[in-house]
Amino acid sequence: MTALRQSAIMELEKIPEDKLGFIIQIMQGVNGLYTDTKSERKEAFERLEQLRRKGTVTDDGTELASYRERQKTI
Repeated sequence: MTALRQSAIMELEKIPEDKLGFIIQIMQGVNGLYTDTKSERKEAFERLEQLRRKGTVTDDGTELASYRERQKTI
């Protein structure tokens, strides 16, 4: 065990029992930052891609005119 790990354990032993839950949540959150795998990132990207609206606009001028017309009726 490294000296740094031993120091961390000694500090944990000083913490009151009722505060340990909070410390454990922090540790799990920090640990989660380092366990992000490529597959998790890929899955997140795929979810974003599904949410993204695929555009089919071929004529920007016509699309803009159509948008402006819709705004006039609102």
